[in-house]
Amino acid sequence: MDKEKLIDKIKNLQGLTNDEKADLLGLLRSFKKYGLVWEEKLEEVEERLREEIPVLTEVKERAIISDSADAPNHILIEGDNLEALTTLSYTHERAIDVIYIDPPYNTGNKDFVYNDKFVDAEDEYRHSKWLSFMSKRLRIAKRLLSDKGVIFISIDDNEQAQLKLLCDEIFGIENFISIFPRLTKKAGKTTNVVATNHDYILVYGKPTKFNQLTHSDPAFKLKDEFVAERGCYKLSQTLDYDTLGYVNSLDYPIVINNETFYAGGVTEQEYNIRKESNPKDGYRWRWSKELLDFGIKEGFVVVKKSRNGKRIYTKTYKYASIKRNQNKYFIEIEERTNIIPSIFFLDNLFSNDNARKDLDKIFDEKTFNYPKPMSLLKMIQWISTNKDSIILDFFAGSGTTLHATMRLNAEDGGNRKCILVTNNENGICENVTYLRNKKVIEGYTTPKGEEVAGLTNNTLRYYRTEFLPRERSPRNMRALVSLATDLLCIKEDLYTEQKMFGKYPTHPKLMRYFANDKKHMLILYKEEAVFDIVEEIKNIEFNGKLKIYIFTPGRYPFSDDFFEVQDKVELVALPAAIYDAYTRVLPKRKEKYLTPEKEGETAPLTLFNDNEEGEE
Repeated sequence: MDKEKLIDKIKNLQGLTNDEKADLLGLLRSFKKYGLVWEEKLEEVEERLREEIPVLTEVKERAIISDSADAPNHILIEGDNLEALTTLSYTHERAIDVIYIDPPYNTGNKDFVYNDKFVDAEDEYRHSKWLSFMSKRLRIAKRLLSDKGVIFISIDDNEQAQLKLLCDEIFGIENFISIFPRLTKKAGKTTNVVATNHDYILVYGKPTKFNQLTHSDPAFKLKDEFVAERGCYKLSQTLDYDTLGYVNSLDYPIVINNETFYAGGVTEQEYNIRKESNPKDGYRWRWSKELLDFGIKEGFVVVKKSRNGKRIYTKTYKYASIKRNQNKYFIEIEERTNIIPSIFFLDNLFSNDNARKDLDKIFDEKTFNYPKPMSLLKMIQWISTNKDSIILDFFAGSGTTLHATMRLNAEDGGNRKCILVTNNENGICENVTYLRNKKVIEGYTTPKGEEVAGLTNNTLRYYRTEFLPRERSPRNMRALVSLATDLLCIKEDLYTEQKMFGKYPTHPKLMRYFANDKKHMLILYKEEAVFDIVEEIKNIEFNGKLKIYIFTPGRYPFSDDFFEVQDKVELVALPAAIYDAYTRVLPKRKEKYLTPEKEGETAPLTLFNDNEEGEE
């Protein structure tokens, strides 16, 4: 049957609810001829998100605030990562530069919890549960990545093949970068057939390039009069070559110190015969006549004796190379680097043995199974970030990613910001993730009695997920705006609250004002205050525009009222902006009969007043 006709028949079927029709249509439209297929499995957290929406609330007593005003604000979120990712879909959409995650490997050995139960190796839906779990999170993660963002995912053979296909579908096969094998343990994990001693890091994204490694070739040891600026050099291959394909214009005589050379070391007679016959293959020079003349003049060419007589060699300097711009050659001085090889992480430096040592220096006893080494996370960030990047890890575990971020910032003067997300199962968020990084910031004493100075130029803020009813009633909308202040501070990276806005004192039920020397943010909870606020804005000069978040039942942020100061402000309607972001990632709601609001409130106009909600 024609697929479109079948779709029309399903839409007109009697006896099915709208949800049932939507599920049938979803199955029909999701059928594919190639790709990864699995049985969708609902999670308890997903069911909760059908009826409630998450917000973030700061645990202020756990904040570690640096004395430096320029210290990066790092964030730790305690909660299920699907809930936390939903909140980040508002605060950080298209803002994350690097994501690193170390999800459960689904080995069947009690490493993967689904709906509060461990998934064991005998579960016939083991892979479907894992793929369903990962798919929901990775689809939101994709929304968070910036235009040049990149995601690194650690995995082993239990799910590597499935994860590759899943990521091809979500991030696009055209954005696949590499699968890095990583040495996990030099001795390996012994099986009956082989000793397994590696896992993998899958990489997807659209970076223009990764930072490259410093060239460390020991062959750079020869010196000449240019050594101070250009560094030492090594001799490259001879200037002539016989397997690149013959090019007539690159077969010419070279005169150096009154001595004439021909490609391939031939005589003048042999050269003339070759020029006349113009063979398809044969010796010719690597460089054009113009480049050679420049190279000889600037000392990049040398004549040396070989077994076959004198030959012409070129110099490769450690810091200098010949470049061309607008038909002119010039010398560029820069550090010679190497691109990251795909086997780079097979060095023992990045193994789990070092991860264990990292934690043993901080805690007196074993606190976390299978941590990743700080050397690995620091290198991943070094190759993929700039000094102002935002990094996210939503399977934060022991908190290595933040530790590595702070250490890298300390080494290169960076201002990278890190966001960690983890649940608090067995107290991991409070007693491991948070405590580890608290010690790193404040300083600590190792179990061996060694004092480790704190990385004090860092601020860490601790948040928990809280929930509100998803239905957009007036009461729920006001509650969302009231609880959204922490979300807005995270979104604007602005936390310094002021007691006054101009001549008016702030009040948590009327307005709150946050400002530093770079940004200004005003949150208005009562539209009645708009007139007075506009008049006050006329008298205040801001560094940049004043961002105003204003409560309104709809999408209109009172633009007409702010017309006289429109060049000074940027208006955002709340809670519509939050609902719009959540709509794109939340699961679809279940159908409900319309019920009136309590305490005399007017009920929503329609049952589906958020009817645009649903997964893409």
